[in-house]
Amino acid sequence: MHPRKNLIETFSSFIQFDGDRFQSWAVDGKLRRSMQGVLTKSPEDGAENIWAIYWYRMWLSREIPDLAKGHLSAYLQESCFWSASKTAGTFSNTQYKLPDCFQIAIAQLNQILKSFNPNQGSTLKSYASAIFGTVIRETLRQRHEIDICTTWGILRKVSQKRLVEALEAAGLSADAVESHVIAWNCFKLLYSPNPNNTTRKLNRPDDSTWNAIALSYNSQTKATAIPQEIENLLLNAAKATRQYLYPTVTSINATVGSGDTYEILDNIPSNEQESLLTEIIAAEEQENRNSQLTTMQQILIETINQLEPQAQKILQLYYAEGEIQQNIAKILEIPQYTVSRRLTKVRENLLKTLIQWSQQHLHISVTPDLLKNTNAIMEEWLQAYYSAKRYGTSNSLSP
Repeated sequence: MHPRKNLIETFSSFIQFDGDRFQSWAVDGKLRRSMQGVLTKSPEDGAENIWAIYWYRMWLSREIPDLAKGHLSAYLQESCFWSASKTAGTFSNTQYKLPDCFQIAIAQLNQILKSFNPNQGSTLKSYASAIFGTVIRETLRQRHEIDICTTWGILRKVSQKRLVEALEAAGLSADAVESHVIAWNCFKLLYSPNPNNTTRKLNRPDDSTWNAIALSYNSQTKATAIPQEIENLLLNAAKATRQYLYPTVTSINATVGSGDTYEILDNIPSNEQESLLTEIIAAEEQENRNSQLTTMQQILIETINQLEPQAQKILQLYYAEGEIQQNIAKILEIPQYTVSRRLTKVRENLLKTLIQWSQQHLHISVTPDLLKNTNAIMEEWLQAYYSAKRYGTSNSLSP
């Protein structure tokens, strides 16, 4: 990849891929004219980080949020590219290549801007780079699980609550959702797979099983559906589940139309539940926030330092070295499921420690939704913490 030549290009051009390789920089005409205009009014060009903060504050003020986000998306193209390139290399056995990883990461721009705090001493580029890598790794790990599941494996693994959510998200009516759920329950009750097969590799039920499923479905619904109709319901349910749990990622820089015009797409829901860390910080006055962040950070560090050596080594390999669980298991000569369990246990302990501190000192009321949406922030902090340890830089929690 050749570098961009000046500030105008840095804040107005986007990466174009040719297969799995960088091809060129494509300039957005509107962003180029915007950057030319502000530079004309400025007595000095200034450093790119100064302009990054300028556009960040313009986005924060909501005066021209779409234009400001477009400039910041252009600015972070290199950071996203190199994070995607590095991370894609550690997942060589996945179907997701460099452009896919790039799209997964850049789609998180809105969330990055929401959580970034320039007063914490980190530049937008370094902050975004840490999050880009974390987002890609976690997304690929999750998608690998769903990708290797057969249709019938997904239907065995999904919960009824998730299935209903998926069907509703697909736009099905209440009656249609009910029909799909009844068919799914009949399938789970009557399909007894070979115990020697793993759930995610389940094969299609045989004809006698389909006949039994159809009979059970008809007795509950007073319908006269044939086995093929029931199978179609279940295939539709599996498709909706895949799409709901792991939706297709659309690039935030996707080109629309022709020429140099881009449409900036925001795929991040605007009504996301705030994370526990954000809720904790918001509970106190502005002048106390930095002190509380430092205290919380120290509590988390102390908790990590008190872990047994093997758990600390797993964290080091996973977050600092970017190793996948399979490689960690080989390095430490332990089963992969042990690595997975240790990682899960450590995250739970860190979250539990943070919750207890917040309840005792800030009187925060912790809800299930709040806990559910805290994992991403915790992952970002762990990534930043171990990156800082590895490269000798400072790290901090961000509100």
